[in-house]
Amino acid sequence: MTTNLLLNLAFVLLAYLAGSVSAAIITCRLLGLPDPRSQGSKNPGATNVMRIGGKKAALITLAGDSIKGVIPVLLAQAFGVDGLWLAAVALAAFLGHLFPIFFGFEGGKGVATGFGVIFALEWRLGLCLGAVWLIMAVLFRYSSLAALTAFAAAPVIAWFYWPAYTLPLAILSALLIWRHQENIRKLISGQESKIGQKKVAQS
Repeated sequence: MTTNLLLNLAFVLLAYLAGSVSAAIITCRLLGLPDPRSQGSKNPGATNVMRIGGKKAALITLAGDSIKGVIPVLLAQAFGVDGLWLAAVALAAFLGHLFPIFFGFEGGKGVATGFGVIFALEWRLGLCLGAVWLIMAVLFRYSSLAALTAFAAAPVIAWFYWPAYTLPLAILSALLIWRHQENIRKLISGQESKIGQKKVAQS
């Protein structure tokens, strides 16, 4: 019992540390770009990196942020971690991205890492959320709205099919929505940029 508890706690800690590795900041440093926390929207995420350094830098950031969510969950699964503890590992990786210990707790909004941990936790749920994102993005052309809708649906879908994950996913979704406060204000005021639309001002 004690051994299992220590193993579970160790994976939760490792997941947080993995999540704390900011792909945006590291990518910008390696490519000689400005710190994303000081440019554009000042958010260390793929969208802001695209503004600063273009598509290549953004794709590297997107892949890095997703992978750091996938790996801790899959690794924990391989060592027999399951149920609520596995969901805790997923949530810890997400929290690491939002509040990275290696970068002064200044993290991103969590969309890529959130998708990564959910796909690793339960790939069918990940596909459902991906479908919600795609439908909303096609219909309304707002990336932020698509993400908010997809993650708001996560605990609802989990409640019916994977109830053990409902609470952790509700916490994850609430945090993601909270980090998108500025985007929500812009959506309400009609100032949010659409997918493919060139930004006139920094956001």
